[in-house]
Amino acid sequence: MDTERLTSSERVGYGIADFGINLYFISTMTYLLYFYTDVFGLSAAAAAGVMGVARLVDAVTDPIMGGIAERTRSRWGRLRPYLLFGALPLAALAVLTFTVPGLDTLGKLWWAYITYTAFGIAYTVVSIPYSALTASLTSNHEERTVLSTIRMACAFGGGLVVSGITWDLVGWFDSEAEGYRWSMLLYAIAATALLWVTFAMTRERIQPPAEQKLKLSDSARAVLFNPPLIVVIVMFTGGMLSFTVRQAVAPYFFKYNLERPDLVGTWFQVTLSIMFLGLLVTPMLARRYGKAGGILIGALVTIVAAAGMYFTPYSEIELIFFWGCLMALGGTPIAVLGWAMLPDTVDYAQWRHGVRADGAIFSMSSFFQKLAKTIGGAGIAGVLALAGYVANAEQTAASLAAIHGLMTLAPAAIMVVMVLAARAYRLDAGAHRRLLAEMDAGRS
Repeated sequence: MDTERLTSSERVGYGIADFGINLYFISTMTYLLYFYTDVFGLSAAAAAGVMGVARLVDAVTDPIMGGIAERTRSRWGRLRPYLLFGALPLAALAVLTFTVPGLDTLGKLWWAYITYTAFGIAYTVVSIPYSALTASLTSNHEERTVLSTIRMACAFGGGLVVSGITWDLVGWFDSEAEGYRWSMLLYAIAATALLWVTFAMTRERIQPPAEQKLKLSDSARAVLFNPPLIVVIVMFTGGMLSFTVRQAVAPYFFKYNLERPDLVGTWFQVTLSIMFLGLLVTPMLARRYGKAGGILIGALVTIVAAAGMYFTPYSEIELIFFWGCLMALGGTPIAVLGWAMLPDTVDYAQWRHGVRADGAIFSMSSFFQKLAKTIGGAGIAGVLALAGYVANAEQTAASLAAIHGLMTLAPAAIMVVMVLAARAYRLDAGAHRRLLAEMDAGRS
């Protein structure tokens, strides 16, 4: 069982869907708050409400979708059908979310609540089965690291496209509103095609025991009595919260603090390109120091970089870019290795409790990841509102200080928690091999 290897085409075929998913993910992560406040016309407080409610609903639906997915039976498998049938509704709702309707203020507020909430649900229907698919493709410990690395390379590729060209792409149109709508339509077409490619190029090899009849209590036990999973969830939450804050604050930081909005696209292109380079060393870090050790190193690098940026004057643009690149480099193993650790916790639950609850485990991790997005997105908007932020106006000293602190001190504080979590993780490669051997012996 532990010797299963995937072909190169299967690895790329799986990972490429995350390129498409991140066309949505990075668009909402990086630009939606700015779109709501500076294009759509919502106040920072109203935007905080929309993002808080929509992302909370998105997070709450994750465990529900996980339960549905792991109980699905079809001729295409348990998880792959959701990539096939969920892609088009997700595409349509993404475009509507980035559309400015011809309504009054109250009507636009309702539009924002409805479209973004519906988009989040559609995103869950596709992303939860896709993430859980990792555990169904192979049980090999090292293969999962390779698979997650390729997946993250594709994810960073999608993120690089969105972060690098959206700002300029929107500028080609007569208005920002028109630019964001057409940009999202372009991304939606590409994402739909890539999700269908992954559906066609993958196969679910690892199946639950034939006699398994999952009850709600089984799924709950696999999640709640799973110490390695709890640690991974903490790391997922911290990593996503840090990334959310950095991505969402960057447009404000360059527009108002540095007074260089022309550098927003360049910033995202450079920092995400650095994350690509980090992918080359992440598997080596995992082999030498373990998956948790790689995350620990990434967190420490991020702390140093965030502190360096905090003390750098706004006039030192090159140095700000240097610290930003170092933060991106530190974030790479955090983004990659968490996904490689999750399938191992699925095996742990099967070894300890006798049930394979991959849907529940991946959905619970996604729930906390999206909860971090909720806290990050709504929290940023809330901090800006409290600091007196007014869109497209000269900012007060309090507002500028809030943006600066969010860009630097907040990620550093989050990474301290990541360090503690990484040191508490115990399901290393040796422990994983032992539990797989015990399960194989039991089946024999």
